[in-house]
This record gives sequence, C-alpha cells and structure tokens, in this order.
Amino acid sequence: MNAIQISDREKRSLLLAGLVAVVFLFTQVFPLITGLYQQRQESIDRVMLEVQREQRLIENSELWQQRSQRVAERETDLEQQVFNAATVPLVEAAIQRDLTDYARDAGIGVTSTRLAEQIETGGWHLVSQEMAFRTDDAANTVSFLEQLEQSRPRLFVTEFSLNRTRNQYTGSITAVGFARLDDASESDSGDRL
Repeated sequence: MNAIQISDREKRSLLLAGLVAVVFLFTQVFPLITGLYQQRQESIDRVMLEVQREQRLIENSELWQQRSQRVAERETDLEQQVFNAATVPLVEAAIQRDLTDYARDAGIGVTSTRLAEQIETGGWHLVSQEMAFRTDDAANTVSFLEQLEQSRPRLFVTEFSLNRTRNQYTGSITAVGFARLDDASESDSGDRL
C-alpha cells in the first residue's frame, strides 16, 4: 500500500484551511443557525400566544353571548313596560283606560279623574293620571295595587290615599306611565297641546 506523503508545507496549508473553516463556522454559520433557531422559536411563541388568545376569545364568547341574551331579554321586558302610541293624547287615554279597567276589575268604583299631566325630556314622556275612587271593602284596594304592580305596560303609583267614612272607603291615586314617541309624533302632539 502506498501511503500518501504530505509535506510540511501541505500540512500547514491544510491546518490553515481547517483553521479558516473553523473561524468561518464560528463567525458565519453558527450565528446564521442561531438566528434561524431564534426566529423559529419566536414564531412558535407568537403562534402559542395567538392560540391562547383564540382560546380566551372562545371561552369569553359564551359569556358575551349570555350577556347579550340577558340584555335582549331585559330590553324586551322594558319595552313591554312602556306605552306605545302615536301621540301624547293617545298615551294619556291609554293610561286612563288601563287605570279605570284595573280599578273596575278590583271592585273599585271610579268617582272622578283629572286631566292627565305630562312631562317630556329627551324624547321620553312621563304621563301622570290622578283618579278618585270609592269601595266597600279595603281589600279591593290591595287587589287594585297588586294589579298596577304587575301591569304591562307598567303603571307606577306615585301617590295613594285611603279614608274610611262609616262603611265605605274613599281615596285617590296618582299613577304614572312612560312613553317614547318619535320626533314627528312629538311635534304633532305638541301642536295639539
């Protein structure tokens, strides 16, 4: 077998080439590999953060859907508590009619009603209706007040008085209701008032 003889000069050249290769590896290749590894790690971290964010959004979406549903239910309930009519006089008539009907259903006789009063602010109308009544049984007033508390649209009692004279009860009640009218209706009703 022939062994290849390498001269000292060739050995030094090979050693120098190996040294240049090692320096090249440390100065060029390793930083490149390290940079690629860091970019890959940052990309993985970014994806993990996005996955966590998406998971939180999915978890929170149920909560927001439940809140949205509760708000929609509350909105529906509030809409049922407000009188719907085209003009303020129609709202006043509806409140007076409801108040009279609840009194009659409770066994209370209406002796008089005053003209309704209304206050408007920000498109909302508060209509106040006063009514005088009489009854033979004080329990009828409790039934009357319970009906008002459960009324739809809602009537709120702001004043109530009850007096007894012999075997009859007389009293008065002031109830208010709310309505929201559009701008055209408000200007029409304002012209009529």
